[in-house]
Amino acid sequence: MHVSANKKGIKQYADVHNAGGVGDDSPHRLIQMLMEGFLARVNSAKGAMAHGDLEAKSIYISKAIGIVGGLNEALNLEQGGELAANLHQLYDYMNSRLLQASQENSEDKLDEVVFLMKDIKEAWDAIA
Repeated sequence: MHVSANKKGIKQYADVHNAGGVGDDSPHRLIQMLMEGFLARVNSAKGAMAHGDLEAKSIYISKAIGIVGGLNEALNLEQGGELAANLHQLYDYMNSRLLQASQENSEDKLDEVVFLMKDIKEAWDAIA
């Protein structure tokens, strides 16, 4: 991808989110915190799954699903255009995979959503 096209894509991604500020954190930082929280919850769910703690696994996956819901709600579908619509679909897919991972005790499905979120977060983090 051409560098200027990449910067344009990153700017469009930033325009997709319309989070309201809480406290002193910027909307950009709040989205980062949601993504970081998501990754932490999924990793905790994997640990619980590995130790056979099904209750903890369910709690962590539920929290991860809630975080994805927050990210989805932060999307500005009117201003974000096709990119926002694509992110909306991706977030829905991630939640579906999280539910499947919980039902099937599938670490592979958890790894998949971690990989997807890391890609999204990398693009978000690149926005200064």
